[in-house]
Amino acid sequence: MPTGKKCVIVTGFGPFKGHQVNSSWMSVKELSKMGLGDDQVELFVFEIPVIYEEVKKIIPELWEKYKPVLMVHVGVSGVANELTLEQRAHNDGYNRDDVEGLVPPSQMCVDNCCENVLISGIDMSLVCQEVNEADQKVSSVVSQDPGRYLCDFTYFQSLHINQNCTAFIHVPPLSGRYNAFELAEGLQVAIRAMLKQVNL
Repeated sequence: MPTGKKCVIVTGFGPFKGHQVNSSWMSVKELSKMGLGDDQVELFVFEIPVIYEEVKKIIPELWEKYKPVLMVHVGVSGVANELTLEQRAHNDGYNRDDVEGLVPPSQMCVDNCCENVLISGIDMSLVCQEVNEADQKVSSVVSQDPGRYLCDFTYFQSLHINQNCTAFIHVPPLSGRYNAFELAEGLQVAIRAMLKQVNL
């Protein structure tokens, strides 16, 4: 449970087709070991199943229970070569089966939501600049399309709750140029940069 410190939640995803070892959760676990380097912040990490209905249940519960100053979702992208900072998420177009073979009945994330795109209040270009200028191995880019699967779905779910302090980062597979520890170092820099914005 939260203490008197500011709470930061970072989530990764469980296995799914093509990613039996999900680099998002591997890197988030490494991040939990190293921490954020800020004794005013308490870090909580959670593994999210690649299941639409579970996301719709778990994400609001995390917001309600922990009341985080920052919620960062991390997912794997097979086409990513570096940390990919997602600026926006979509409400519709979810027609790809989750690990249980299901899709949302309406193919939407939040039914009856009047907006199809939500944009994070965190300026990802500033975060990207800090990551790329930091003394660590991982580089980053900014993206405007998280991909209409569980990553995009989860991001929209959180943005719908609080746009001002929600972020999403795609990481490449561990078969790429970075290992889990190096990805975690990059995540740490990115999250510290995000905290500068949400704490203004």
